[in-house]
Amino acid sequence: MRRLLLALPFALLPLAVAHAANEPEHGSLGAHEHGVGRLNAALDGQTLELELESPAMNLVGFEHAATTDADKAKVAAARARLENPLVLFNLPKAAGCKVATQELESPLFGDKPDADDHDDDDHAEADKDGHEHHHDHSEIHAHYQFSCSAPGALKTLDLATIFNTFPATQKIQVQLIGPSGQQGVEVTAKAAALNF
Repeated sequence: MRRLLLALPFALLPLAVAHAANEPEHGSLGAHEHGVGRLNAALDGQTLELELESPAMNLVGFEHAATTDADKAKVAAARARLENPLVLFNLPKAAGCKVATQELESPLFGDKPDADDHDDDDHAEADKDGHEHHHDHSEIHAHYQFSCSAPGALKTLDLATIFNTFPATQKIQVQLIGPSGQQGVEVTAKAAALNF
């Protein structure tokens, strides 16, 4: 199943290229953009895999290391919500899904960024006067695998709870592989559900 999920971006590459052709400058589906999250979803037999990637800004309201008690509380609260994926993704009880594995990664959780992960780097930009300003681009990655006893009950994937829980998230770019094929769609709080 992991291979299927990892292959998803390549299967939908033509969609990404078409999307990028219509977008000025920031057309990449993989770009770090505040307010925008990414979700890869794959349903294969009784296994559902979901991989959520989001700028930390969308989930905790900042991207710097949490040093104050208030910031640490925001990080802990976001992590607790992410650790309850059955509620977060509003999976129907009729599907009988149980969490098989889950992984949460972020520099904000104390994880060390990978040397190859450029999303978490500190970037310096010079303003018009030549003064450098540093910007952290921390991401939060969540990977879930569910075992579903009645996967036929998974007719839709409703992301409304994510938008309600993390209101700074304005849209989620979803790449999905399900029984009816593959699709790429962008969902918002006003249209938060998509069909498998």
